[in-house]
Amino acid sequence: RSLLMAFPSIAPSSRNFNPGDFPVKTYRAQSGAETRMLLGNKRTGMTLDLTYRHITDAEAEQFLDHFHDMKGTYKTFDIVIEGVSPDVKSGWKGNPDAIGAQGVDNALGNEYRYASPPKLTQVRPGISNVQVNLVGVL
Repeated sequence: RSLLMAFPSIAPSSRNFNPGDFPVKTYRAQSGAETRMLLGNKRTGMTLDLTYRHITDAEAEQFLDHFHDMKGTYKTFDIVIEGVSPDVKSGWKGNPDAIGAQGVDNALGNEYRYASPPKLTQVRPGISNVQVNLVGVL
């Protein structure tokens, strides 16, 4: 396996995290009685939307390069470099695992992939805003 480019280590201006849910199958009888079965022990469908405001064009380009290295929405990746507290979680004061932190000891078991290409908006020469939408996958 070749070495892949790490997700850019830049602190986001804001993040929007959806923790997903455990896979549950619901069976409903004609009487209305309901039976629910838990089909796994890991949450699925988590999403992480990151916004980077007023970063340099060189920093913005890191997201485009990473997206290219991941073959767009195809490959999955960790958002944490082993042993390093990632800037993706910068400002989050809770348990890092609560927002889908990755690493060797990650209890959630999720990696991320791009849900869509990064959106880049130039706000003035040399300065851009970038929106990154990620989806958690097992």
